Amino acid sequence: MAYFKHLCLVEAPQTIITPFPRFITDCIGVCYLAAAVKDDVESLVMPDNYYNDGIFDSMRELMKKGPIDLVAISSMTGAFNQAERLARIAKDSGAFVVMGGFHPTALPDEVLKLDCVDAVVIGEGEVTFRELVLHGPSRDVKGLGYKEGGEIVYTGVRENIADINSIRFPLRSLRPERYGEKGDAYSIDTIYTSRGCPWSCSFCANDQMHKGWRGRSAENVVEEIALLHDPDNKKLIKIWDANFLTNIPRAEKICDLLIERGLTNFRIMTESRAKDIVRAERILGKLQKIGLSKVGLGIESPNANTLELMNKKNTLDDVAKAIALCRQYSIGAEGYFIIGHYTENEQDTMVYPEFAKSLGLRHALFMIMTPYPGTGIFTEYKNEGKIRSFDWDLYNNYCPVIETRTMDRQKLVSMLAYCNAAFNGYRSVMKRNTSNELLLNFMIDLFQFCFLLRVNKNLSHEEIGNVLYKALVQFLDHTNGEVSIPAPSSTRRLAKPLTLRLRQSKERCIDYSLDERDGNRVLSMTRHDGRRTPSVGGPEVRLDKLIDCACAMSMDKLMSVLYRNEWMRNNPGKMTGQLLTILGDPEVLRVAARIIALYMGTRWKKF
Repeated sequence: MAYFKHLCLVEAPQTIITPFPRFITDCIGVCYLAAAVKDDVESLVMPDNYYNDGIFDSMRELMKKGPIDLVAISSMTGAFNQAERLARIAKDSGAFVVMGGFHPTALPDEVLKLDCVDAVVIGEGEVTFRELVLHGPSRDVKGLGYKEGGEIVYTGVRENIADINSIRFPLRSLRPERYGEKGDAYSIDTIYTSRGCPWSCSFCANDQMHKGWRGRSAENVVEEIALLHDPDNKKLIKIWDANFLTNIPRAEKICDLLIERGLTNFRIMTESRAKDIVRAERILGKLQKIGLSKVGLGIESPNANTLELMNKKNTLDDVAKAIALCRQYSIGAEGYFIIGHYTENEQDTMVYPEFAKSLGLRHALFMIMTPYPGTGIFTEYKNEGKIRSFDWDLYNNYCPVIETRTMDRQKLVSMLAYCNAAFNGYRSVMKRNTSNELLLNFMIDLFQFCFLLRVNKNLSHEEIGNVLYKALVQFLDHTNGEVSIPAPSSTRRLAKPLTLRLRQSKERCIDYSLDERDGNRVLSMTRHDGRRTPSVGGPEVRLDKLIDCACAMSMDKLMSVLYRNEWMRNNPGKMTGQLLTILGDPEVLRVAARIIALYMGTRWKKF
């Protein structure tokens, strides 16, 4: 009989939600733990609302309902403050509290100093956790840290699981409903076909948690994917391995088995090294056939010296080849870039968006270097004295917690905004044919920038406006006030220029004029920094009012809208139910009304 009989498992949510539905947690880590012990215990539960702040009330109610003698909390660094709150709720109810995951593995001493934590599972958890559940805290349970007689006891290293085919499939049915979907039927879900990584990039914690690369057999992987397949509803499946394409023959066999069994009603995303895409050229057609639609490429930097310092075994030639191959096989390529290496300055950083565009990327994610505990970068920045915050809430790749040798945290926020504005380059705006279309797409672009800047909880609405406006001015100056693209075939020749003004304050505004010259669409940008500005004629966007609209919806509600939008994107013939759900939400309707009023008011306001 098990030492602990009634378990609550929970993955702590990130404190700050990033507006990308593919990054919403699927709780796969704790579902693996649940599968490991489900035959040994009498009950397993998980709190509702595990992806937002509602988790705390849910946790309190759950602890009141029935006997729970052990609460297991998994935590990334950006979720650790949330994990501590959950631990205190559990401890107040008399439960034994154990933590695991990347952050407790990296800092077990710090975690075990908390009076609300009894034990820490270090490293891969399935075997250690099961032994803890069966036998209680003991020196015989390897991979454990726990308190005994006022002292902290470490039981020694638990070797990683060599045969990962032996790991049970995650118990997805334990998950509560998410946006109306049952736990074993999420339309966005995660699968890991391997663990570990053959590389040791200095900014990544994977090496500490999972060590060397171990792949599941193709047959084992396909059996799990079959459980996720729905012939009637296309799902977004994230193959979230550190390196899915490490073993090309294994990846090809997975493709062959999925095609043979007709398990292809997916939109699949994964992440990869550029060199692995090049190595996998002969199977890219098969990957596209099983549903691979986007690959995130860890490009990180255009600077070869920076790549070397990060121990990133990447060549820029491989990056260009990988993107070209993805384009050839109709697989979207999204570039990941990290700004803020301590050796780089503002001029180095301004190259990033230009480099990303030169590669032919349509999508890019710019992130700020974040020194996660346990990584080489953490040690380097600490030795440099460049870590400026240990507020774990901010450790999410978008809030600066470091400085470089020449850029402070405020400058890094500005450069993040600049990289996004410069990469965007008004490309969508420049394809519009009417003044109303120009206005609408301009506002959409600004909303997206605002959503990204909202991730930094330290920025007020006014500061968001200042950062965004400064980034647009910096882009204007960098391009000498003019950008152009070949006129797309979908556009018609403009009879006269389309104009628009963005006003930041009474004294400051930017005028935009879209014209056509020699077969090119040309956007001219003119900055005004005085009270007297010329009258040109066209709609005027008030940046402060737009930001108020963008910030009127909670990030959790925004995520729910984006999540449902993802479902509609994958299932365009079945949109009615999701649209009715979105439009039936009072908060969404209130914000939508504000946005419409802003658009209509802006449309008729001329300057």
